[in-house]
Amino acid sequence: MCLAVPGKILSIQGEDLMRSGKVSFSGVMKEVNLAYLPEAQIGDYAIIHVGVAISLVDPEEAEQTLLDLQHI
Repeated sequence: MCLAVPGKILSIQGEDLMRSGKVSFSGVMKEVNLAYLPEAQIGDYAIIHVGVAISLVDPEEAEQTLLDLQHI
């Protein structure tokens, strides 16, 4: 089973394949690879799988998912 969770992008650095950023998962900060999402901007929510952002997600959906995960 694979698990991907939403996180809020707080900062972005680098370009192309070296593009990365700090992402918050309900206050837990992680550095993630943003190379697959060149359109991602600070403040966006992205689905993160194994340290790689794989898609952008609606902010309301992301926040609800994070709340749901807190109750597991």
